[in-house]
Amino acid sequence: MDEIDVKRKEIEHIYGKVSPFELKNKLINLAEDSKEKGTHTLLDAGRGNPNWTAATPREAFFTFGLFSVLETRRVWNNDDLAGMPEKSGIADRFQDFIKKNSSYPGSELLKKIIDYGIISKGFNSDDWVHELADGIIGDNYPQPDRMLKHVEKVVHDYLVQELCYKAPPAGKFKLFAVEGATAGMCYIFDSLIANNILSIGDKVALMAPIFTPYLEIPHLPRYNFDVVELLASEMTSNGAHTWQYPNDQIEKLRDPSIKALFIVNPSNPPSVAMKPETIQLIKSIVKKDNPNLMIISDDVYGTFVDNFRSLVADMPYNSIGVYSFSKYFGVTGWRLGTIALYEDNVFDKLLRELPEDKKERAMRRYSTLSTNPEQIPFIDRIVADSRQVALNHTAGLSTPQQIQMAFFSVFSLLDKENRYKELTKDICHRRQGLLYKGLGLELRRDPLDAAYYTEFDLLEWARHYYGNEFAQYLQKKYKPVDILFRLAQESSIVLLSGGGFHGPEWSIRISLANLDDEYYSEIGRVLHKILKEYVTEWKN
Repeated sequence: MDEIDVKRKEIEHIYGKVSPFELKNKLINLAEDSKEKGTHTLLDAGRGNPNWTAATPREAFFTFGLFSVLETRRVWNNDDLAGMPEKSGIADRFQDFIKKNSSYPGSELLKKIIDYGIISKGFNSDDWVHELADGIIGDNYPQPDRMLKHVEKVVHDYLVQELCYKAPPAGKFKLFAVEGATAGMCYIFDSLIANNILSIGDKVALMAPIFTPYLEIPHLPRYNFDVVELLASEMTSNGAHTWQYPNDQIEKLRDPSIKALFIVNPSNPPSVAMKPETIQLIKSIVKKDNPNLMIISDDVYGTFVDNFRSLVADMPYNSIGVYSFSKYFGVTGWRLGTIALYEDNVFDKLLRELPEDKKERAMRRYSTLSTNPEQIPFIDRIVADSRQVALNHTAGLSTPQQIQMAFFSVFSLLDKENRYKELTKDICHRRQGLLYKGLGLELRRDPLDAAYYTEFDLLEWARHYYGNEFAQYLQKKYKPVDILFRLAQESSIVLLSGGGFHGPEWSIRISLANLDDEYYSEIGRVLHKILKEYVTEWKN
């Protein structure tokens, strides 16, 4: 048995048994071998790391960093040692700096960011500039630990703009700055259990297909939830996936024993936003049949859909929102995310209604934080739990990360014409068009499609173009992993199995964000060639 056969056996053995991201690593090894032996370029469209970055707010960030270092040397300058930024007069000193250095990269945006806080938000100028300067230097613990005071307000404005389509609920959201959306989800899961508003073995619902960690976390021994899946199985009249949820799937939420609902919206991997009719149905079901339902919504791809509106905006009382800056701004390495919880929410209500024995346990858990631990709101319990309570005094996202988050937020708030947003959306939709052209398929336009990923169902293609007989032949003779293997071995193309996200077994996920445009034409062409070879084989 040669090396290729050994690798094929290994990949077939683990297929369906491990995360699609672990399978991807094996396919990459195979694709790299193929690249070394031929002329192919390794095309990894498996992971969703974008290949663009938001440059202007980064320029402003680093130019402001230079100003802030100068401020430290102004206070105390001893060779390599400096002091800490001084608040008094710092806003005037910033204005002098920006006048003298107006040619520095990002200086125009930087001035507008400072003016936004002073003019639009009414911040005290020294307080605002000092928070940013002290934060970017990173010389103090985050204080408040949940989020810096002024930073929280501008990030709140950004989230309202992007997730509430500028029509937020009447009250405010409390934000917790976290190390990306994945950290946010881990913190939420742990705090739900720690506070006994979810218990081991409880029934929860997942809207699938969904990002694989949301499939895997509920089954860990520390949670062991009873999982109900709501499947995005709606089809068009001609048999194409819409990646929307039929009403009979949503109706499962009428069961009051379902305590929590986990959502990625727009979805991953289809990256299609939930249609308004489905949101309204969820809203009516919760109001009538399941008023204590806790909804945890990951909205990272919302910025890629026109007029996107999160469930957090329509159902603020029942929802906790998780958002990551990573995809939109190209900052996966920065780890920038937020948890948002409305000031009046079901999580705090459930804490108040806990049986006395469970309240007593919570009081013991948080007794070092307050003489009235039962009054600590859920969002602040998440902060404490993120540091095992005992280390709450050192909780919080690093302050330079928070300042970068603020700069991205104000950059978007100032972009009234949505120039940056249109650029990122155009990238994704252009690549989607190139992929489908390479496949020889007509692309169905959908205003709810973020086009950050596409989930392509091979059996849907087979049935639509060649009928059920060919689809049955394909299923009988081959496995989905065969196509993934051939793409990696023959053309150094790495894609993910959609089945690993609990999508259709024969679907594949293609990231439209992380390769140059021309490569999507190549991926479409190669995939089309392989499928046509199967058709020729069937006909003969």
